[in-house]
Amino acid sequence: QLQLVESGGGLVQPGGSLKLSCAASGFTLNYYNIGWFRQAPGKEREGVSCISRNDGSIYYADSVKGRFTISRDNAKKTVYLQMNSLKPEDTAVYYCAAEWRQALCVMNGERYDYWGQGTQVTVSS
Repeated sequence: QLQLVESGGGLVQPGGSLKLSCAASGFTLNYYNIGWFRQAPGKEREGVSCISRNDGSIYYADSVKGRFTISRDNAKKTVYLQMNSLKPEDTAVYYCAAEWRQALCVMNGERYDYWGQGTQVTVSS
């Protein structure tokens, strides 16, 4: 059974850092595009970053460029999201998701088939 489990969320002060992990089980991670998404209360889900299965192409939302870094370790079946210089507006539930149809990853959550349960990130002083 394909499963994604996020971890690493928590409470951090503005300017701080967190590293989220997305652990995959039940499938071969390197065959899948992986995306990170977030949803804040009262707001729509938005794509944060994604990493492609074929060539490792990476994309970031403009709001996180220069602050967040996505990476994958296929041997550990884990995708990471390093988040630096966190801002209060980064507060949200963060989800990872997987899909295999596209050659390159996309930031559209509707294209993803498998989702984790989410991890809460709160940036507050």
